[in-house]
Amino acid sequence: MNADDVIVVLETDKVSVDVRAPRSGMIKEVIGAEGDTVGVGAPLAKIDTAATKPEGAAPKAAAAAPPPPPAAKPAAAAAPAQATPPPPPSTPAPAAAKPTPPPAAAKPSSPAPAAPAPVAGSRTETRVKMNRMRLRIAERLKSAQNTAAMLTTFQEVDMGNLMELRNAYKEEFEKTHGVKLGFMSAFVKASTAALMELPAVNAFIDDGTKEIVYRNYCDVSVAVASPAGLVVPVLRNAESMSFAGVEKQIAVYGKKAKEGQLALEDMAGGTFTISNGGVFGSLFGTPIINPPQSAILGMHATKMRAVVGKDGQVVARPMMYLALTYDHRLIDGREAVTFLKSVAAKIEDPRRMVLQI
Repeated sequence: MNADDVIVVLETDKVSVDVRAPRSGMIKEVIGAEGDTVGVGAPLAKIDTAATKPEGAAPKAAAAAPPPPPAAKPAAAAAPAQATPPPPPSTPAPAAAKPTPPPAAAKPSSPAPAAPAPVAGSRTETRVKMNRMRLRIAERLKSAQNTAAMLTTFQEVDMGNLMELRNAYKEEFEKTHGVKLGFMSAFVKASTAALMELPAVNAFIDDGTKEIVYRNYCDVSVAVASPAGLVVPVLRNAESMSFAGVEKQIAVYGKKAKEGQLALEDMAGGTFTISNGGVFGSLFGTPIINPPQSAILGMHATKMRAVVGKDGQVVARPMMYLALTYDHRLIDGREAVTFLKSVAAKIEDPRRMVLQI
């Protein structure tokens, strides 16, 4: 085993983190078994740093997944702040940024368990153990339903002008900023502008103190699909980001999600969430609030539909349904509808975002 080889993958509530060997050597003992849960700072294995590679052993490819010794199974430890832990030579264990529920171990680079393809005519069943992330997602979504008075309101938006703007400048935008111009940046900017207009949508209820907490910043959680499940990395201070800044950060998060490299701090916090089910073809849906946030915006697929124009003529336009699910304990219907119409107005006429109106 070489220094920096992955010796175990820790599966936490939100991400899976690679734990790498701090020194070259041989694993002499694995403490615990796969699926075990251990506390913060607990040792995972003992490494003999004096051991040398046997003669004639083939060098390990850098890209190959480093397997543990035979019969060795990875143990678990609490979620670290960084992917590479700084433990002492003999007992490598990840350093925790803050106390969190201890995670369970997972096999290196293991995606979420997938059900095997069904065989025609078969009446068998297959059971797959839920991973820790899926369990946590289930707990949080059910908790949101039990706690918040969730209500969803809808609005349709004409995407024509935004699509024309994107088509006109996408090549120049990519050449200038080195990233593609998508629709998410426009919705992030439209949403943050509307959040500043209607602070209640960006606030949350502190149930412990019975207070409403208003934020003067917008940390937007953007739902991103990963092999292990849906994750929501956060765009910090999105209200002050440019279109290019939003697109660049989303691209970074998307790449990290595909590679399983998202860190806990990438997803901590968030004041408002945007979920784009339209990329999968969803036409209509009611998203669930991501607690302790008070609202979530759902984007859907853009479809050509017959609409009545301002001149009374029926024309085909690219239309999208927007859905805002909000906590009715804090946000009134007037505020929710006003917020959603503000977002739609800015998307239908992108000049409003430039003029901040």
